[in-house]
Amino acid sequence: MSEHYAPVSEHLDDVEAAREEGRRKMDWALQHMPILQELREQFEADQPFAGEVIGMAMHVEAKTANLVELLALGGAEVAVTGCNPLSTHNDVSAALDANDDITSYAVRGVDEDGYYAAIDAVVAHEPTITVDDGMDMVFTIHEEYPELIETIVGGAEETTTGVHRLRAMDEDGELKYPVFAVNDTPMKRLFDNIHGTGESSLATIAMTTNLSYAGKNVVVGGYGHCGKGVAKKAAGQNANVIVTEVDPRRALEAHMEGYEVMPMEEAAKVGDVFITTTGNRDVITREDFENMKDGVLLANAGHFDIEIDLDELSDLAVDQYEARDGVDAYEMEDGRRLNVLAEGRLVNLASPIALGHPVEVMDQSFGVQAVVVRELVENGDEYDAGVHDVPDELDREVAEIKLEAEGIEFDSMTEEQREYMGSWAHGT
Repeated sequence: MSEHYAPVSEHLDDVEAAREEGRRKMDWALQHMPILQELREQFEADQPFAGEVIGMAMHVEAKTANLVELLALGGAEVAVTGCNPLSTHNDVSAALDANDDITSYAVRGVDEDGYYAAIDAVVAHEPTITVDDGMDMVFTIHEEYPELIETIVGGAEETTTGVHRLRAMDEDGELKYPVFAVNDTPMKRLFDNIHGTGESSLATIAMTTNLSYAGKNVVVGGYGHCGKGVAKKAAGQNANVIVTEVDPRRALEAHMEGYEVMPMEEAAKVGDVFITTTGNRDVITREDFENMKDGVLLANAGHFDIEIDLDELSDLAVDQYEARDGVDAYEMEDGRRLNVLAEGRLVNLASPIALGHPVEVMDQSFGVQAVVVRELVENGDEYDAGVHDVPDELDREVAEIKLEAEGIEFDSMTEEQREYMGSWAHGT
């Protein structure tokens, strides 16, 4: 195991200044995270994670850091690293590493070797629970450290892409411990994927380029929950939204929402801004680049950097240069310039000015992560190896904490209503 990979504090020149700035960012976020505040009080009092070692691969920035610290406050020893080389904030990583119960290996801009060495370093702590964003931690343990599996209680996975990978692994009979699909629960999907991805992707593109959406053709690749959010928010900024899809029902749904629906091959000719949200590869390809207008913006809001085929784009380009911070211009033979944001990685996290999803949205997702980890510690024996849905009562618990914090009251069913909804005997 790569235990020689050093924590972030040993990679930085002025570690004290970094820790101070990281803590400032965390404090700002926590003010706007009422769910995590409530859980901090509960977990500090109850110490549900005493004796547990939690290994995490996440986007290490201020909001995530508050989840990491929450787990440590609940009694766990936590080791954390990044799940994307460009989404780590070194100052936040350093602030976490200053906590005696947390070791952070996340360093921004590491190469592939450094990225995986940091994951190995987390695994060297011999985690009993894993918390993932994209499944790299689960995968590494199964592939390289299977001897740890028998002492792992379970895990949580937050992203669409990670859950896809886990379900495929589960179907092949290869997933050897229980993992909760946090991504698939309503408190994540209806808010994080729609509002979080939609708002943060569009805001980051606008700030990175200083360009407007009004009157532009914004092409959204994929109309899942993330695509719906991007489309809805772009329409709200007066863009003409075009959706490309491979699923007939989602294509029809986009059409019924009032968006133009067409193949990417056609959209390539008219689009001004392209945002991919499919989680799949090769969504924008060589043929599409050949048809695009001068000056288009190409951005990805799916988990990995494979949605826009950058190898083919490089091959077509006669010149490539940095047009702005976070924008690479690819010049075609005929003089057209196609602009790729954040190297095709998650635009809302990997751009130089990216801040990720809005704080309030991540409070909900991380609240679910936290109660799921608590569930694993309390009732882990009840779950077999494989992917599990988050128990509905845990999802509701997080929603109720948030509503209470917002001062919003809501109705509850009477006994008669509950009985009626649970019965099949009532006819017309």
